[in-house]
Amino acid sequence: MSKLATTLAAALLSLACLSAFANEAPTSTAPTTQQIQLLQQAIDQDIAQLKTAKGEIRALTEYRIINKITELRSLIATMVAQPDVDTKSVEPLITEQLQFINQVQGYLANNISKLKQELGQADDSQTILLIAKRESERDQFFGAQLETIKWAEKVGMDVSSNKAELIQALDLRGEHLESQVTFLQQQLKAAVQDANAAGKDVSAEQTAKVALYKEWLQKSNASLGSIITLLDELGQNTAEMKKTLFSVSGDITQDVLNIDVASGLLQQWLTTAKSQLIEHGPTLIFKVFIFLLILFVASLVARLVESFVRRAVSTSKLNFSKLLQDFFTKLSSKVVYSIGLLIALSQLGFELGPLLAGFGIAGVIIGFALQDTLSNFASGMMILIYRPFDVGDLINAAGVTGKVSHMSLVSTTIMTLDNQRLIVPNNKIWGDTINNITVEHQRRVDMVFGISYSDNIEHTEQVLHDIVINHPKVLKDPEPTIKLHTLGDSSVDFIVRPWTKPEDYWDVYWDITRAVKMRFDAEGISIPFPQRDVHIYQTSAK
Repeated sequence: MSKLATTLAAALLSLACLSAFANEAPTSTAPTTQQIQLLQQAIDQDIAQLKTAKGEIRALTEYRIINKITELRSLIATMVAQPDVDTKSVEPLITEQLQFINQVQGYLANNISKLKQELGQADDSQTILLIAKRESERDQFFGAQLETIKWAEKVGMDVSSNKAELIQALDLRGEHLESQVTFLQQQLKAAVQDANAAGKDVSAEQTAKVALYKEWLQKSNASLGSIITLLDELGQNTAEMKKTLFSVSGDITQDVLNIDVASGLLQQWLTTAKSQLIEHGPTLIFKVFIFLLILFVASLVARLVESFVRRAVSTSKLNFSKLLQDFFTKLSSKVVYSIGLLIALSQLGFELGPLLAGFGIAGVIIGFALQDTLSNFASGMMILIYRPFDVGDLINAAGVTGKVSHMSLVSTTIMTLDNQRLIVPNNKIWGDTINNITVEHQRRVDMVFGISYSDNIEHTEQVLHDIVINHPKVLKDPEPTIKLHTLGDSSVDFIVRPWTKPEDYWDVYWDITRAVKMRFDAEGISIPFPQRDVHIYQTSAK
């Protein structure tokens, strides 16, 4: 197959993986058959043009095809969602979508087969990852197929054979993935052990092998999870698949922990625990006692270290922020307790070397699953280092205004001015503009007051000056600004800009606004409002 055809199929496949493919919200107005036909004609024309297009023109054509097919499926979803759906118009469209999906799946199967043949000739890690990527894309395509079957069932089409074929394909794929993730887990452990044994002399080939198995395992786990989700929607029993996913990747979710999976795992654990208790009961009890004793001592030492670090950072000449003080304090206690936990585990017979290696593998898996959390962690570290705000500061960040009451490495707690507690992820704050309102000791209050064109300018300036100067919370330095600003459509506008402390901002704003209204009324200064003159002309009837 030509490179051009490969690019087209990849573009169409990318479309199928879009979230809008199945979750596009129906519009309020049902689309017409003519709209669908015009859109389909445009798609056919673009696909025909793609055969001869090159360079930027080809990229643009592919982009149009992706967007138009997404729009087409969105229109079909909207038609199906209508309460008075026209089944005669919708059924051919759904049939075409089922055929289209089968065609793309056939292409993907052929493409994967060719890649595997190339892999047999040369062991290329890039080819392996490309195969895993294509297989993952095909797995995601099953979701579009299930969505289309649901459309068909909603309009009363008989798609029982399509559903049976989909279930069979998902079962076969799930069984294959079960074996694959177990095999990859074993290979990854062996590769990590080889790299650890090499130490400083670890080769680039060993490092590359570890990276390859990590990425391959991550893609396989994600594929197995998606297959399990689809089979669950189809009402199939996925207990064994979930048990494999849990055992290999530690992917504990609400779906995984069902009765079948939990009972199977519990039975395995109980059997192992029973045999160990009979053979090594007294020794095990003594080791458990030592384990608990070490944990107790570690907790006491952690508290002492936490107290010492808290005093050290609070009296340090480095002037740590409160957020950074809390970070160092909590980190010190956790580090001490973690060391104590490792020592305690060694007393139970655990080898710390393989255990730490296992933590490394688990960390990689968890890292892939918690990418957003790690992003929040990195943003939290940047906030602690650069100190754009501290506890007690009034800030405006991530669309939220309030006082900072607490911060962890993944989130910041903000109390709004109306006493609501908002917990904002750190990456939302660090990735947005941070306005620290109270970091400066002075804040300007900007106000505008309008008077009538018939009022006296000098008299008004004097009145405003008296009000501002006599307010007890207005600062003398910098001096307030009172100037004639604009000549509006119906008023002469003055700007009044006194300076005050940040905590007195609203008191000054409200007090001066009230005082201006009362003084203007007492001094006979009018505050105009928009007016319009209407002229009526009378003409004699002819």
